[in-house]
Parts: sequence; C-alpha cells; structure tokens
Amino acid sequence: MKERSEIILESIIRQYVQKAVPISSNSILDDCGLGVSSATIRNDVMRLEKEGFIVRPHYAAGSIPSDKGYRYFVEGLKDTELSPDEQFMINHLFYQVEDRLEEWLKLSTTVLAQRTHCVVVVTSPHVDSARIKQLQLVSIQPNVVLLVLVLHGSKVKQQLINCETEMDQKELTEISARLNEKFYSLSLDQLRAVEERLEGFEDKVAKVAIHLMESENKKDSREAYFDGLGYLFEQPEFIHSSYMSKMIELAQQRRILETILPIIPYDYGVKVFIGDELKSSPIPNCSVIMSRYGLPNEPLGTIAVIGPTRMDYYKNISVTGYVASIISVLVTNLYGVRTDGKYLKGRMF
Repeated sequence: MKERSEIILESIIRQYVQKAVPISSNSILDDCGLGVSSATIRNDVMRLEKEGFIVRPHYAAGSIPSDKGYRYFVEGLKDTELSPDEQFMINHLFYQVEDRLEEWLKLSTTVLAQRTHCVVVVTSPHVDSARIKQLQLVSIQPNVVLLVLVLHGSKVKQQLINCETEMDQKELTEISARLNEKFYSLSLDQLRAVEERLEGFEDKVAKVAIHLMESENKKDSREAYFDGLGYLFEQPEFIHSSYMSKMIELAQQRRILETILPIIPYDYGVKVFIGDELKSSPIPNCSVIMSRYGLPNEPLGTIAVIGPTRMDYYKNISVTGYVASIISVLVTNLYGVRTDGKYLKGRMF
C-alpha cells in the first residue's frame, strides 16, 4: 500500500473509532493535512474500497473500515508500550491489593474495563499448575501426624497420617525442614520423580502429598472474572441490539471465552481477533484482544478484552499486554520461580 493510502486509512480508522459515523473525504482532508486536492483524496478512498480495506454504505456515503482494514492497521502497529505514567499508575494499584492471586485477577478486570470501555474476562490458572509452597508435620497423637500442605496460590490441604512408630514434634519438625528443601515449588510430576528416591516415613509423606495434589487437580476450579458489560451500552453497535442480550447471557453462563474465541495455542504475547476471524462467534462486528499470563513455558490463565471492531486497538493492545506482564511477574514471584522476564517481551498480533 502506498504511504498516502496508509495515512488515509489510518485517518478513517482513527476518526471512525471516535465518531462511530462514516468518514467523509472532506473530513479526511482536514484531518490528514496532506496538501492534496479533495479529488485526489476521493480517488484514494475509491482505491481503498476496491481493495477491500474500507466499505461505504452507499455511493455518496462516507467510509467505514472493513475487517481487512483493521487487520492491516493492527499489523502495522509498532510501539505499543504504555507511557511511563500509565505503567506507574497501574503498578501502584496492583501493589496496593492483598498479596493473593484472586485479588490480582479481580483488579485486572476492573483496570482493563475502565481503560478500554470493553467487556473484560480473566480466567484463573489451570489447576494442574499447582506447586508446593510449604508443608508442616504436626503431632496429633503418638502414632498420628497431621500433614498440612500449602500450595502456591494460598491453597491449603490437610490429611492425617498413621505412623508405625511414635514420633515426637521435634523429630517431625526436622523432617518437615528436610522435605521443604526437597519439595519447594515442585509440580505434581516433579514430586512424583522425587518420591521415587525417598524411603521410610519421608516416602509416606510424599505419597500423601501426591494424593492431595492429584485430588486438587481433578477439581474444575478455574474461575472467570468479568467486568465492563455496562460499557457496551455506550457503544452504538450494541444499543437496541440482540447482540447485547446475547453477551449478557454468555456472561451469566460464564461461557464468553469458550463461545467467542477460536481454539488457540497456549503461548505468550498479545493476540488480536477481528470480526470474521471469530468465525464461531454468535456476536458479529466484535473483536477480541487477548493474552496469556503465567510462568515461563507454562501459561496459566487468559486475559481477554471484548468489544466492537470499532475499538481503539493501540490503547487496548498496550494496556492488555502490560497487565498480562504484571500478573505474570506477580505469579512467578508467588510460585517462587526465578526468571529474567524476557519471555514477557513478545507481542504477537
């Protein structure tokens, strides 16, 4: 595409995002300041229409970006980093809440909804990502010990263990210290591998811990946090529309993401799905900006911003990517994983 056509397309998209009405050639001329005649602008607009980057409701109407036009615009975005001031404000909010994953996810939906004026869905981590944070062995009776297993994410599991010999609390405390060194931040599969090398009572404790983690992983404990439905009433695409009712219905059933999004790989970076790219979506004229968050090479949850195709892609991509990065850093700290953070830098559209 020629440079002037790119400028005109960007002008149409920017103005249409703001005004929600077809953009006239005169408006493009005033906005761009290209120093060309209105006839030249009209010819360029006709060429963009012919190539499918814009549509016009009828011959005399102004221009509206097509899905292809939005896609071309998004692919051309280069620097989508938030300003330092915005980063500071968002960081400050996250470090003010309680140091728990649930609080971070609730806050992320609020922050994103307020800044994008779109529907925001954030899913909690996959249960199979559970890792051991700490264990404690407590003497209940001479031959009965209580195992208290703390998983990252503030989940606590408990189970009684029968001992073949009497064990006092001093001995149990020493065993707890040794096992904490061996078990810290292990996943279920990693714990199974360690358990094979243990003997005696330590092996028995490991087997009980494995059982507790297996039972936790069988639960369907993924939660979805929602916010921003009210903002859609401000969008002309959804006013007096059955699409709004459908969106509310999906939110109540907690099925927005699985209904709208295609099946996509679990990798990092921001992804954008525009209009017809969401082929299974029951809500047309809709776009989704999403990102995973979690540990390096082990994505955990999903952040999704859902709104009309006439959304501010630059702003929404920027804030979605940044919030995903913050939660990923917080989660790596919560799970005790060391990382240089390079895996957070990718941005895929």
